[in-house]
Amino acid sequence: MRMYDIIEKKRDGIELTEEEIYFFVNGYTSGDIPDYQVSALMMAIYFQDMTETERALLTKAMVESGDQIDLSDIAGIKVDKHSTGGVGDTTTLVLAPLVASVGAPVAKMSGRGLGHTGGTIDKLESVPGFHTEITNKEFIDLVNKNKVAVIGQTGNLTPADKKLYSLRDVTATVNSIPLIASSIMSKKIASGADAIVLDVKTGAGAFMKEIEDAKELAQAMVSIGKNVGRNTMAVISDMSQPLGLAIGNALEVKEAIDTLSGKGPKDLTELCLVLGSQMVVLAEKASNIEEARQMLDDNLSNGKALEQFKTFLASQGGDPTVVDNPELLPKARKQIEVTAEQSGTVQTIVADQLGTAAMMLGAGRATKESEIDLAAGIMLHKKVGDPVRKGEPLLTMHCNIDNVASVVELIKSSIIITDENVKAPKLIYEMITE
Repeated sequence: MRMYDIIEKKRDGIELTEEEIYFFVNGYTSGDIPDYQVSALMMAIYFQDMTETERALLTKAMVESGDQIDLSDIAGIKVDKHSTGGVGDTTTLVLAPLVASVGAPVAKMSGRGLGHTGGTIDKLESVPGFHTEITNKEFIDLVNKNKVAVIGQTGNLTPADKKLYSLRDVTATVNSIPLIASSIMSKKIASGADAIVLDVKTGAGAFMKEIEDAKELAQAMVSIGKNVGRNTMAVISDMSQPLGLAIGNALEVKEAIDTLSGKGPKDLTELCLVLGSQMVVLAEKASNIEEARQMLDDNLSNGKALEQFKTFLASQGGDPTVVDNPELLPKARKQIEVTAEQSGTVQTIVADQLGTAAMMLGAGRATKESEIDLAAGIMLHKKVGDPVRKGEPLLTMHCNIDNVASVVELIKSSIIITDENVKAPKLIYEMITE
């Protein structure tokens, strides 16, 4: 078998066989096939697309290129949630203990943040003592005992995906639905989940800016999941403005505590209930969405979800007293308000620009080697559709740096106020199950 023939075949729009897909994935991972040939194949896929069968086979080949997490020793159906990324996306911090509180096992493998998108592990490490450096056995034992644990991503999970993504990044082939979908799903499947709930973001702060593109990606990932034997569904949700009010690690932990206490922002609470209900049904802890949602709502009200969060933090070395006393979380030296320059209604809050502003304050990494300031970030006081008076605070910057002029300039260009009436954007656009 020759790579030349595989490139030619895909260039001409002909479906690749299982043997051909495994040949190029394994050959590239091992270093036997050069970058320039795989670059040519990626470009052919970009223009010619892949069939559902090809997408599933590509995903399986990428999964089998490295380690796979075996969660079979965990009792019950393991359901994972994956977000395609956004700004102020605190859902995992809320969902993990919330879903676990009704008995559904949540075995979560999470990563760190890069750029304007935050990472769950960075957020959790805002809690003094919390760590994710645990063995696979400890991870499994914790989930069996407490129904929830979070571990960092293993170094040899889907090495084919790491190589292919790096190549796509420099060959203008990142925005290819089959390549994006197989990249995301390979990591989820290798992580060992039995069922997967996908939160596919759309809007200014999302990778997929347009709803139709988000829908196409969601359908592609759901199809891959089902083709490889994982019960998968997707929710398309809004990321035209930040989710919730907090952007930044310790600030988002505080917001998660508020949400688990039943006092969180409406949009964050609603999205967590929507995603969580799907997870509970897939885990077979409820027979329908309505029943699942009631169970979750009850545990937000009766304190069980919050107690589950304390147990989760303590089991991985974290100080559970931060739940009752969030002042123990890292706190920035400065809180600087940015005020409205005119009265009216908030028309636009550009999510990715606010994410970049938070990163500039120290809350995120410009490169993988960057140090982050766990206390830094932004707290919004207004959302799209809210009325505002001239001089009223739009947000508060939390920071330990002195020169914030460029950040303020970016923030002011990110929030547009109008004299016209503006409705808050729709939060949930669509559910994809097929």
